[in-house]
Amino acid sequence: MVKGIGVDVVAVSRMREWLKDEYLVQRYFAPVEREAIYERKDGAALSLAARFAAKEAFAKALGTGFRGFHMREVWVVNDGMGKPELHVTGGAQQALHRMGANHVLVSLTHEQEHAIAMVVIEG
Repeated sequence: MVKGIGVDVVAVSRMREWLKDEYLVQRYFAPVEREAIYERKDGAALSLAARFAAKEAFAKALGTGFRGFHMREVWVVNDGMGKPELHVTGGAQQALHRMGANHVLVSLTHEQEHAIAMVVIEG
């Protein structure tokens, strides 16, 4: 059963600016995400934008925004085949449990200047 759906779009140019400020990247992204982002070199801003959009889409799917947890408690990594997987911990995980959720799906896409994420929460 679908418990929530969220979608978000992020301008890649915004993330290019964030890459110049390590504080912003550390504030909003988990260590595992930062590793993956910096490995992409020229594609770092695209990757950052897609992951940021996923965090926002997750908060929208919850229906609560980021109340009770921090963005770093939500992160996206790719499996061995490249499929993105959204992981949560701490307050974000508690928010999922409160809504009776047991599964999160994420889809990411990007073009030259925009990244979009869609999150579906199931329970």
